[in-house]
Amino acid sequence: MKTVFAHTVRSTEVDLIGHVHHAKYLEYMEWARNDLMEEACGYTLEEMMSRNTLPVIVNVNINYRKELKLGERIKVISWLTRAGQKSFTMRQEVWTEDEICSCEADVTMVMIDGETRRSIELPAEIRAAFEA
Repeated sequence: MKTVFAHTVRSTEVDLIGHVHHAKYLEYMEWARNDLMEEACGYTLEEMMSRNTLPVIVNVNINYRKELKLGERIKVISWLTRAGQKSFTMRQEVWTEDEICSCEADVTMVMIDGETRRSIELPAEIRAAFEA
């Protein structure tokens, strides 16, 4: 299952060069990951916090391909690509309104117990999303 998060670039996201600051791409992807976890897995932020089961990013491999500028409409497409015992990976791509890939990333996350801060097995909802 792929999810699509839509956004319009705002003035606070643009740096002195006049394009989106590189760290903002990661923020766009974070917002999109939250949508993916909820839509594909039925796993809301509130649900994660109430269970003390939290995803932690352990690796981001990102490629920047095209600059984004103020006012551009973009979409972040996200999907799950790999599930392990305690970790999972998702692919995220940022696309312009003109269907040009601006950025792509593979994000690996590990599930941890919020109290012990130790890795735990993937919840059934996340594992089921990979199987669907």
